[in-house]
Amino acid sequence: MRSLALPAALALLSLASAAQAHPKLVVASPAPNATVAKPARVALQFSEKLMPKFSGADLMMTGHGGATHPPMKVAATTQVAPDGRTLVVVPKSPLGAGRYSVAWHVVSADTHRVSGNFAFAVK
Repeated sequence: MRSLALPAALALLSLASAAQAHPKLVVASPAPNATVAKPARVALQFSEKLMPKFSGADLMMTGHGGATHPPMKVAATTQVAPDGRTLVVVPKSPLGAGRYSVAWHVVSADTHRVSGNFAFAVK
């Protein structure tokens, strides 16, 4: 009985370590829920190096002034910065006053896709 318990425990520990190996969003600029002046870019820094081919983000305008409206995609380019850990979204034109959301997805060396989103406002 003891001989089966040890391998089972080791298997569970290895699964727990693998699950913790996914990239995590460490810091974002603008920060989630922040209100900022017109940012020239949105930068998301992750805990691990990203695979550029499988990582990206969509920037959406979700409100203008006091009104809420269906999300409108903002034309932007997205790329992984030279540090390999930062996903950068650069709008093609300055962001106007309103509310925005960023929906991101990234893949690191563990090949598991991780995604998330956050919102910010421009004054």
